[in-house]
Amino acid sequence: MAAVIPPRTDTGPGLLSVRQLPRSEDGQRLHTLLWSAGPGWQMISNAVLGGGIGERAWVLNAQVAHGYRRTDPDRHLADLAEAAGAQGAGVGLMTAADTTAHAHTRDEGVEALATAGVTVRGWAASREQGTVSPAVPGTINIIAALPVALTDAALVNAVVTATEAKVQALLDAGYDCSGTPTDAVCVAARKPRCGGAAHAFAGPRSLWGARLARAVHRAVLTALPCPYSGLYVTGEVGRGIQDAA
Repeated sequence: MAAVIPPRTDTGPGLLSVRQLPRSEDGQRLHTLLWSAGPGWQMISNAVLGGGIGERAWVLNAQVAHGYRRTDPDRHLADLAEAAGAQGAGVGLMTAADTTAHAHTRDEGVEALATAGVTVRGWAASREQGTVSPAVPGTINIIAALPVALTDAALVNAVVTATEAKVQALLDAGYDCSGTPTDAVCVAARKPRCGGAAHAFAGPRSLWGARLARAVHRAVLTALPCPYSGLYVTGEVGRGIQDAA
């Protein structure tokens, strides 16, 4: 299936400036991505650390070893964030994918970053029974930043939009699935200024939702390995792939 990529429209300075932090753990060389967003951000996430809706100052996306067995991932992520110098409340994501192969895209002020591990994947509506035990990290992790304020309802809407764009990217890349059992997303929007209004919609046909969808679609599509080959759709394995001006 040929990939369908919306036109690129990059503008303005970057919002999502991440640092790559290497570390040694369990005898392996691993990497962590840290976005030090600073104050003034409202975030929504399903992350194990800092999930929900609230003011957050940083986002950490930590690579862990395949076969990860710790039962306290929130504590592990908090320790990694502290070691990286992150301060205040933040969001911690985890993946077994190589975070140095992340993709970073931009669309008219909205930015998205994705890491993609798809070894364990499938369809959301499955005959398999769910479990109560923590899922092993695999994961497509998505971080997106919008330069405008969103209402709480619009933040939820933005998560739906980002998820739809992720599934579209998987299908465009030739994957027969809707994702992995451990996919995570974090959407960050500016806190409303005193007396300022927040956007009430972030669906795929809204002004900012359309930009979010295109940025996430392109980030996931770029980060995904080609099915059955281990190669990435575009860019090079082992290098952060930038699609920003």
